Formats: sequence, structure tokens, C-alpha cells
Amino acid sequence: MTHKDLEVYKLSLDLVEEIYSLTKDFPSSENYGLTSQLRRAAVSLPSNIAEGSSRGSTKDFIRFLNIASGSLSEVETQLIIAERIGYVAFPDTLKNNINSIQKMLYRLKEALTKKIND
Repeated sequence: MTHKDLEVYKLSLDLVEEIYSLTKDFPSSENYGLTSQLRRAAVSLPSNIAEGSSRGSTKDFIRFLNIASGSLSEVETQLIIAERIGYVAFPDTLKNNINSIQKMLYRLKEALTKKIND
């Protein structure tokens, strides 16, 4: 099994697509600001899942899942900011997707931690 088989990885790729779609209508003045930050944070999510799973160490995988979780929190915060300044409505479906991914990351980290401790 590889990272490509993980549901959290697949959902994080979907999130990247959603973020790119959502930010394409941001003002061009944000190309090097919020648009870029949101996209980089979103891309970081599946990238860290992939890198962590390929490291060969469960502890490394957990560390990279923590980084992925941090990137997801960045995405959520940046979307809240984008909504507050009027660039986008933060759709409930997107909020739900973020929450689902966050829960999946948490459960995966818990399972891997249990594996280490057993």
C-alpha cells in the first residue's frame, strides 16, 4: 500500500483542486499574496502525506502528517481571511471537507502512534 491508496491523500488532492478553482477569481493584486499562500499551503498537504509515507519510518510519517495538518490549518485560516476581506464565501462544503481531512489525519496519526507503542 502506498500514499496513493490513502483516502486522506485522495481527499487532499481534491482540496487542492477546490482551492485552485476558488482562488482563480481572486484579484490579480493577490497573485503573490493570498492566492499564492493558499495554493502553496494546499499543495503542501498531499505533498507531505506522500513524502512522509515514503520515508520508511513510522515516526517520520507521523512527523510529516503533523506538517500536513499544519498546512491544512493554514488553508482554513487563509480562507477565513479571504472571506472576511470579501474575496470569497467560504462554502460549507469546503469547511466540511477540511474538517473531514483533519479528522482523517488525526486518526491516521493515532493509528501509527499505536503501532509504534505496541
